[in-house]
Parts: sequence; structure tokens; C-alpha cells
Amino acid sequence: MTEGQGVSSAFPMPPMQYVNNYSDDNMKRGKAPLPPPPIQDAYTMFGAHFSADEAIIRPLEASGCRRLYPHNYDHKRELKKLNHSILVNFLDLLDVLIRAPESPKRAEKLEDINLLFINMHHLINEFRPHQARETLRVMLELQRSKRMEIAQKFQEHFDKVMDLIQSAVNAIPDDVSLDSNLLSESDSMGQAADIKMEFMDAEACDSLDKMMCQIVDDLT
Repeated sequence: MTEGQGVSSAFPMPPMQYVNNYSDDNMKRGKAPLPPPPIQDAYTMFGAHFSADEAIIRPLEASGCRRLYPHNYDHKRELKKLNHSILVNFLDLLDVLIRAPESPKRAEKLEDINLLFINMHHLINEFRPHQARETLRVMLELQRSKRMEIAQKFQEHFDKVMDLIQSAVNAIPDDVSLDSNLLSESDSMGQAADIKMEFMDAEACDSLDKMMCQIVDDLT
């Protein structure tokens, strides 16, 4: 896991060497690798053979099991019926084990219970797509609520900052006479400095003039 990766996701991030190939620059230049082509023929997964055009949930007949419910059915009703049948057959199995443990009916009851569980398990598996959609919906709603909460907190902080700025602006005094006095004092100080510099320059010029006059007088 990288340093900046979050842990709220239910699925791990893909390898970074794969993610870097799909950067914004590569996507704009068309250098991102194409997705793998869909499988056309049969394939093997976890030791089981599957076909590309095969349904996600295969019918019971494909696995060689007998169907105990019709093709058009209500899931809840059929699951309740199978549940009751399992309970009845389990009680019958207990009765057989008490009365005649060596009876062949014991094996028959075990086969019946096994078939009932297979049918119930198949009916439950047919709810997997619905479960996946509901899980995705819950995840999206959770992400949406978190983003809305973050946006609301950001708006609250933004309002507080704007209130502080507005209060600071309102705290500035309207009378700026003090500032003008300071400006006038600084201007007067600047003028005095300029006058002093001019006076010093004038004194330097007078001394030079005196020296030149003295030199001319000596020559004459």
C-alpha cells in the first residue's frame, strides 16, 4: 500500500506500474494501453471450465441437479417452502435414526436433504446480482454523504474567514488625521534634509571659489 492511499475502499488499488500507464498525459496522446479483448471462447477459472456466452448463474440442470421449483416463481415463497421441507425431512431423518438406523430410508432422506439444500443455495445465489447492486448503491451513498459533509465543513470555515476579514475591515478607523500628521512630519523632515544638503553644497562651492580667486591673485 502506498503512502497516500486511503483505506476506506473495499477493494485494493491496482499495481502502480499499471496505473502509471493511464496518466492524463498518456490518455491525451493516445499512448495508454488498450483494454484486453473480450474472451470469445471457453476459459478455465479455478479449475472449472466456463463459456463466454454462459450465464453468470447457471441453471440447476447444467450441474445435473433436479429442480424442485417451477421456472416462474416467487423467490421468497419458494425459499420458505424449501425451508419447511428441510425441517420436515430432518425430523423424518431423526425418526428413521431412532426406529431403524440401518434402514435404506436413511440414505434416501440424506439425499433429499442434500437436494433441498442445493436448490435453496441456488435460489440464494440468484440474489447475488441484486446484492452487488445494493452494495454499490450503499457505497456510493456513503461517498456522497462524506463529500457533502466535507463541502459543508469547508463552507462553514469559509464563512468564518469571511466574517473575520469583514470584522477586521470594519475595525479600521474612519479618522485618518493621525496618518496625515505622520505624513506631514515625514514630508517636513524630508524638506529639511534637502535644505541641509543644498546648504552644504553651497558652502562647498564658496570654498572652491575662494581658492580659485586666491590662485588668480597670486598669479597676477
